[in-house]
Amino acid sequence: MGVESVEALARLAAERVDHRFKGLPPDADGLTVAELAAQGRNLFTGGFTTPVLALSAERLEHNLALMETYAVRHGLSFAPHGKTSMAPQLFWRQVERGAWGITLAVPHQVRVAREFGIERIFLANEVVDPAALRWVADELAADSAFRFVCYVDSVRGVELMDAALRESGSAARPVDVVVELGAGEGARTGVRTEAECAAVADAVAGVDTLRLVGVAGYEGEVPDADPERVRAWLRRLTALAVDFDKAGRFAGLDEVIVSAGGSAWFDTVAEVFAELPELSVPVVKLLRSGAYVSHDAGHYRRITPFNRVPEEGTLEPAFRLWAQVVSRPSPGQAFANAGKRDAAYDLDLPVAEVVRDAGTGAVRDASGITVTGLSDQHAWLRTEEGAAVEVGDWVGLGLSHPCTSFDKWKLIPVVEGDGTVTEYVRTFF
Repeated sequence: MGVESVEALARLAAERVDHRFKGLPPDADGLTVAELAAQGRNLFTGGFTTPVLALSAERLEHNLALMETYAVRHGLSFAPHGKTSMAPQLFWRQVERGAWGITLAVPHQVRVAREFGIERIFLANEVVDPAALRWVADELAADSAFRFVCYVDSVRGVELMDAALRESGSAARPVDVVVELGAGEGARTGVRTEAECAAVADAVAGVDTLRLVGVAGYEGEVPDADPERVRAWLRRLTALAVDFDKAGRFAGLDEVIVSAGGSAWFDTVAEVFAELPELSVPVVKLLRSGAYVSHDAGHYRRITPFNRVPEEGTLEPAFRLWAQVVSRPSPGQAFANAGKRDAAYDLDLPVAEVVRDAGTGAVRDASGITVTGLSDQHAWLRTEEGAAVEVGDWVGLGLSHPCTSFDKWKLIPVVEGDGTVTEYVRTFF
């Protein structure tokens, strides 16, 4: 980590706590984030207000270590998708855990990463915005250590990128691009056929503002995905790299990037990438899974490849949203003070995991309690006969979908098993 990165992270620690950051103790207003962290307050007794989202310190570290080990074991480089957390502190923890760089989705996210000194960025999208391309060109000109790679998926896109970069007047070196192979008809972005991929590659070769450095795609968009369909598409992707190499498209490069890998099929990516024959230059087999950093208690818990290969390890859900029961209008119903503004709900409703007794502080399983719906600021809880929950109790909710969990919270406490808050993670959405 360079001096500028250290200074940028220090600015986060020097930020003052105030009304902008929900859930934090009101009596902490005016403290810096570093000062508040140094106090080591307890999440439950230290003045935090509900609802409050917390990240488990132990589970976060476990997940970071597991994916580092997985990538090394399978000979993969790793550029985890930063749009999941948009948290520069976590970006750097990922880099320190061996990540090649950080993947991002849109130019704004790249600006955030650059502000905090990330030197290798893979943008999993085609960029045709002239203002964004001028900024990228300026960054490349100003910092010889900065490596930027993005998708191209059309001849028209290449033409627009070339025009914008020429007009920028600061293109000291070409922008590195990879041809994105689409996952099939009806899938998201990407070139649909190998012949069209060749045409896009030819267009790149015809301009001096861009440099073709590989091929990439996203297997999570394969229609009706199953192991065989995903495997077949990944073999198309690796075959495209081989064909491009045989055609001399990678001549003069130091390395070629072949990239795929969301959070649902990275085991199949590892399998197929292991089959890739040697090319004329070394290959960076770049995995881009991002949801692993916090994992979740719903969607990603169901689809993680570790369910298929349990011998490789197990990710652990690191998020828990704590809400307080504010109404118990009938034996079969209760309401907690966390809703759509606080909890991810685009894939699944939250799951009641534990209850913390308001009187004793004892934590027990949330047996017989089900979240049936969310209003803006309330969770609807169905309580079965015998479910022990009263007004004032705290309910710990497991969440589904990390991406839409992080983006609802600007400053997230990181909590040890005994409730001690050790640090705060800042997000930028």
